[in-house]
Amino acid sequence: MTDRSAPSATGGGLPPHADLNLLRTFLAVYRAGSFTAAAPGLALSQPTVTAQIRTLEQQTGRALFTRLPRGAEPTPYAHELAGRVAAPLDALAAVGDSGSAAAPVRLAGPSELLCVRVLPALAPLVAGGVRLRMAQGLPEPLLEELRAGRHDLVITTRRPRGRTLASAPLADEEYLLVAAPVWAERVAGADDLGAALRGVPMVTYAEDLPILRRYWRTVFGRQLAADAAVTVPNLYAVLSAVNSGAGCSVLPRSLCREYLDDGRLVLLHSPAEPPLNTLFLVERPGAGTNPDVRRVRDRLRDAARAW
Repeated sequence: MTDRSAPSATGGGLPPHADLNLLRTFLAVYRAGSFTAAAPGLALSQPTVTAQIRTLEQQTGRALFTRLPRGAEPTPYAHELAGRVAAPLDALAAVGDSGSAAAPVRLAGPSELLCVRVLPALAPLVAGGVRLRMAQGLPEPLLEELRAGRHDLVITTRRPRGRTLASAPLADEEYLLVAAPVWAERVAGADDLGAALRGVPMVTYAEDLPILRRYWRTVFGRQLAADAAVTVPNLYAVLSAVNSGAGCSVLPRSLCREYLDDGRLVLLHSPAEPPLNTLFLVERPGAGTNPDVRRVRDRLRDAARAW
């Protein structure tokens, strides 16, 4: 934005009477990772956000951001400034919101996980007055939407890149090779299960059989040479098709546990180290000023210990 070598009349510090609106805009851009993403949450246009950042840079005599093809990279001084102003500005925002009901918590993640794990875990909070707005999607789009301020929390199988989003491991999801009993009987006792399964139809949510291929590679140590017999929109539909006898598939334990417990599905293989997907809980910077976001975050961390 401004010349990094510009001299500073204040020694790189804040001007004596720093404008809180400029600092709020700075913090929003710092947390969102771009001028465009910060603008909607500030109820400002992108040019106005740009102008306010330039004004603050002029007042401090220091560059705050470096423009990138996608977003804005904070300078070392911006990291320092954010560390100084974030807590006071968040505290002021919390005081301003203290007389009104907490905003709904916007939570997003994989649809199957939200239904099977997350909603049951959060039901007591909802009964206590917490409001939820939930959305489903794939990891990268959800993380982009989080950066843009559309979500408060996202559960994803990918740790976000960069330092603008705080994330922590939530749980490990185990993946299992399953089929209906009619197919399990046909491959029972096979010396080479991977080879025996060539005659079993494969059910998947994508033509390239991503989870099945990963299972074959990590468990059987070979590439899966098969085409999908049935492709369906999501893992719920995979579960339904496999339960109906359409073939075999690899599913997260949380989704098929009840089917295995009552015998509707059969576990075809029990490797010493089954494939795992690590789930991460990612929080939008500043979202924690909403006390209900903190309640949801803490409740998910507690519940995940039993997943």
